[in-house]
Amino acid sequence: MGADFGYRGERLGLPQEGPGSVAPLGRRFGALFIDWAVSMVIAYGLLARGDQQAAGNWALAVFLVMSLLTVGTVGSTPGKRLLGLRVIGEDGGRLGVVRVVVRSVLLLLVIPALVWDRDSRGLHDRLARAVQVRS
Repeated sequence: MGADFGYRGERLGLPQEGPGSVAPLGRRFGALFIDWAVSMVIAYGLLARGDQQAAGNWALAVFLVMSLLTVGTVGSTPGKRLLGLRVIGEDGGRLGVVRVVVRSVLLLLVIPALVWDRDSRGLHDRLARAVQVRS
């Protein structure tokens, strides 16, 4: 009846299940929630001095810095690490600095992250040639 596109990640040469397979959406959203909560706590407690409006603005900056530092060095943010995920390049290697910057900035813009392909990768991951996988 319909076209068989295979499993998520097959086109990228990733396994169907287990470590190295494409990360499920629920875990990815959970990791994003954890990372945003950490960013808000840091922004509210250290930078905004109790001002909730300023905390929201500072949280974006904290989220960007946290994403740049953690994905660029260890391959996962604190939320991804807690939920057993990591970000790798399409070739299976680590992301370079430019690719991490592109991915992080596009993630902050939100819209690119909401446009997915059949492998459940957001536009921010496609443009950075990255994929989120299970650890």
